[in-house]
Amino acid sequence: MVENNVFDISALNVWYGEKQVLKDINIEIKANCVTALIGPSGCGKSTFLRCLNRMNDFIPEFHLEGKIINNGTDLYAQKIDPIEIRRDIGMVFQKPNPFPKSVYKNITFGLNIFGVKDTEKLDKIVEDSLRKAALWDEVKDDLNRSALSFSGGQQQRLCIARAIAVNPKVILFDEPCSALDPIATGKIEDLITELKKDYTVVIVTHNMQQAARISDFTGFFMLGELAEFDKTKKIFTDPSNKVTEDYITGRFG
Repeated sequence: MVENNVFDISALNVWYGEKQVLKDINIEIKANCVTALIGPSGCGKSTFLRCLNRMNDFIPEFHLEGKIINNGTDLYAQKIDPIEIRRDIGMVFQKPNPFPKSVYKNITFGLNIFGVKDTEKLDKIVEDSLRKAALWDEVKDDLNRSALSFSGGQQQRLCIARAIAVNPKVILFDEPCSALDPIATGKIEDLITELKKDYTVVIVTHNMQQAARISDFTGFFMLGELAEFDKTKKIFTDPSNKVTEDYITGRFG
């Protein structure tokens, strides 16, 4: 299979006011692969992730230079609508954040915004999305129940289903398992492995074992720089950079 680039990122520099948080990042992210971003806290990996769907636009004094090309489109070109970008590039956050609505209304929320009103179509998308998120069998009889009444792991899978519902091409995960127990974490990891059949996945994780288990490629961030990027097996068995080796073997971080 020929691997196509979903993102081509070159000379990316990011500041919050006077503070530079990303320095000259160059990376290619492949389609239908899981790319993990690892590194110590404050190294810039979440900032980088949020650049990919313009979530940093909401942060005062955010400033970006360089290019982020997504399937041939410059994401930071003036004519680009960030709302459309976030439809194509969905995001799942660190803590489950379902809306205080029913399961059904959580899934259809974004669809309603984009003008989908047909009940039959909505019903089908709700079922399809929940099936893809491995949640349908657990909630199919409770679609009108408040999403807030489910467990943390179920809520996180519901948030994944909500992201899937608007038919994105990419799903970004920002430490999606940090608030979950090991059993729920295992379900999310299995789900991410399944999702790459249909989507490109980029995940920030502090859990290096998780990165090793589920990702195809791994980027190691250090002090705002991309210290190393390669196939995950190479990063974890034969890293090219001494700093990468020190981090993954627990010498710091």
